[in-house]
Amino acid sequence: MRIRLRENGPLVIDLPEGSRYRLGGGERVLERAKLALCRCGHSEDKPLCDGSHKRVGFVAAGGELEVELQ
Repeated sequence: MRIRLRENGPLVIDLPEGSRYRLGGGERVLERAKLALCRCGHSEDKPLCDGSHKRVGFVAAGGELEVELQ
């Protein structure tokens, strides 16, 4: 699994399109092949990113983490 920290943006987890996940007791399905999680703290849809980082001028370094699942 690959987790990307977008420069000045969200934490993005690359997952297959159509993956299912649970949030707040409900099940959802990914429409795109990634899940973007808020890092700026301003999203109205936490923990998901809604693009608020652009509006508030969030600044953070980018990076990448590779996780090998066993």
